[in-house]
Amino acid sequence: VRERSLSAFAHQDVPFERLVEELAPSRSLARHPLFQVVLTKQDTIEAVLDLPGVRTGPAPAAGGGRTAAKFDLDVMVSEAFDADGAPAGVRGSVTVAADLFDEEWAERITRYWVRVLDMVSGDPGTRVSGVDLLGPDERRALSEWNRTAADGFAAPVVELFEAQVARRPGAVAVVSPEGEGVTYADLDERANRLANVLAGEGVGAESVVGVCLDRGVDLVAALLAVWKAGAAYVPIDPRQPVDRIAYLLADSRAVLTVTSEEIADELPAGHARMLVLDDTFTALRLSMASPARPERVVHGGQTAYVIYTSGSTGRPKGVLVSQAALANYVASVPGRLELDGGRFALVQGQATDLGNTIVFAALTLGGELHVMAEEAATDPDALRALLAEREIDFVKMVPSHLAAMGPGLLPARALVLGGEAAAPDWLARVLEEAEQRGCAVFNHYGPTETTIGVATTRLRGGGVAPVGTPVANTACHVLDEHLAPVPPGVTGELYVAGAQVARGYLGRPGLTAERFVACPFGGGRMYRTGDRARWNADGELLFAGRVDDQVKIRGFRVEPGEVTAALAVCPGVSQAAVIAREEGPGDVRLVGYLVPGDPENASDLPSVARRFAADRLPDHLIPSAWVVLDALPLTANGKLDRHALPAPDHAAAAGAGRGPADAREEALCAAFAEVLGVPAVSVDDDFFELGGHSLLAVRLVSRIRALLGVEIEIRALFETPTVAGLAAGLGDVEAARLALTAVERPERVPLSYAQRRLWFIRELEGPSATYNVPIVLRLSGEVDAEALGAALRDVVVRHEVLRTVYP
Repeated sequence: VRERSLSAFAHQDVPFERLVEELAPSRSLARHPLFQVVLTKQDTIEAVLDLPGVRTGPAPAAGGGRTAAKFDLDVMVSEAFDADGAPAGVRGSVTVAADLFDEEWAERITRYWVRVLDMVSGDPGTRVSGVDLLGPDERRALSEWNRTAADGFAAPVVELFEAQVARRPGAVAVVSPEGEGVTYADLDERANRLANVLAGEGVGAESVVGVCLDRGVDLVAALLAVWKAGAAYVPIDPRQPVDRIAYLLADSRAVLTVTSEEIADELPAGHARMLVLDDTFTALRLSMASPARPERVVHGGQTAYVIYTSGSTGRPKGVLVSQAALANYVASVPGRLELDGGRFALVQGQATDLGNTIVFAALTLGGELHVMAEEAATDPDALRALLAEREIDFVKMVPSHLAAMGPGLLPARALVLGGEAAAPDWLARVLEEAEQRGCAVFNHYGPTETTIGVATTRLRGGGVAPVGTPVANTACHVLDEHLAPVPPGVTGELYVAGAQVARGYLGRPGLTAERFVACPFGGGRMYRTGDRARWNADGELLFAGRVDDQVKIRGFRVEPGEVTAALAVCPGVSQAAVIAREEGPGDVRLVGYLVPGDPENASDLPSVARRFAADRLPDHLIPSAWVVLDALPLTANGKLDRHALPAPDHAAAAGAGRGPADAREEALCAAFAEVLGVPAVSVDDDFFELGGHSLLAVRLVSRIRALLGVEIEIRALFETPTVAGLAAGLGDVEAARLALTAVERPERVPLSYAQRRLWFIRELEGPSATYNVPIVLRLSGEVDAEALGAALRDVVVRHEVLRTVYP
């Protein structure tokens, strides 16, 4: 503190105007541009006014004792002396801005500061890290909030599943994406046969088996079979780039990969043996294998699965989750989420642990697990229809995914939100809809390193959603940089201890030692999450950001350093940097900054870098926007100045090319521009190069259906991400499903002048110049019948429609 203060005094003569000019802060009449915390120490000799016959003193404060706050926090102190002139302590006042702090917080700030002064003045040799702010009541509250002890190691998940098989063998366990149900007995037999085949291949305890299958019954049976054989699985998304799949198989030391014929041809060769479930030889082996459960011994310390997450060093890291940690999760969390033996919808894939809540809860509670096809998971209309048709009770989804899909996707009984923080405005709308439908909404928090989730809460009001309270046999500690607890309400870094902490990172002892540290509160280990959090007055945790650059994008953990490392070796790239920017509430996107090796190739560099990244990284790690710079901005000490990186200008890159040639392309251009938030789009602009990503693609497909009334799959947009490409492919698509919505019949015909630009919905087949055009009006405001007729005649004239039918 002394060194920092003396360094500041070296600049005490710099004029205030010069400071403002150099720092260029945002200006506002509501606050000081440079600082909001003021400490004033009055150390001048007290002036005495002595007038005969006059009593003097301070004037009473205006407004009933309240003072207008000039700063967020204003502390003023002065030294007091007794009648003999001896020091008599320090007196002062603390003034806070009432729109940020209430009276209780003002008193707490004062109490903490006095406690610090008492400690350091009583023992000047006290280290800063040794200053303890917690009082007895606060220490007791923190201990109580982490009092979660429950029964010890429960049965492994596979044994809980087998108990359900014995209890209800004829009940439906899993429903495939095509709607075919498989009973608990049949699923158990499938898993047993595959487990015996795996055992014959040498799979056993601590073996790792790769599971690379499409969503469906075979995938669920394969996970159970690996556990029945006593091994651990590593889930692999078959749609990831081949290089990445090869890395996962090699790094996990998978002894075998369970897959299908369709996928096997695309998998890298030479990394692990493959067991292709649907080839003739394997099918014969499975039919001849014993349907009895193989002999096995599963103890809590064994690895249950390995999940890979993004790595800041450029390499994904595999998290080793133990059977005991998973058993504790299954024994404690589903009950807190009010899950039981109902119908569960699995929307997420298994390459991450986002869907594990639904899978394991359904199989161990005796529920029906309905596996949604990937196409349905990104199609709002299809998913909405499936949830209603199959009478789904429970769904877990990522907030940004659900927001992109639109309203009407709530299950009958409980919605679980997890994977990222939810935008408050959007969450308020979801809670309102859930209340009307009688659906409970829960928040679910937990890094992969703490086994799916360690804190939950039921959401009931608006504002920032709390993370929740710790689950059974776990503890959440909010600590400062010296691993000391911070008081409730104060932000620190979140550490998780207890039964659900993973074993560590596979083959990464150094990184394991860095993130899994000794717990000073009762022994054992605790995981350093890197999340900033604070306790509220009710004993719930509130998320407050990250201590590093890691972000959550559409539920996936993303380390920008991994993307930067991949782009650094891209041909034509001299330097690269990747950061995450929030384009809107809950809309976080990666932005790639490139410095070309040859300035003449700068214009083509974003396309080259995108293709290069797509060949090596999964979709969620590919930047959705690109900026080419002459050089990366650096700070004074030579590090990347992230704050100086310019925001991508999507509008500048959009709309400069060829315009639409017909009404269909004009409608598509309007839909592109609306979803991307840019003024205009040309027919050759690439949706993804203008900042589009998978969730925005969902919105765009829904918008195209509404405008053109055609059935279009999201895959078509990934294959031809331009207006011209989509328009060319719309000739053979089917008419869109009509969504039935109950509405009131309007008494008058409203029409907005700004919305008189009406689009063709579908052209009549054949080369005739005559079109039969069902006209759909998006109505707002009020206008008379004459204005409506004028609008329709305008359509007739502009598009040469020979016959128009309208009420």
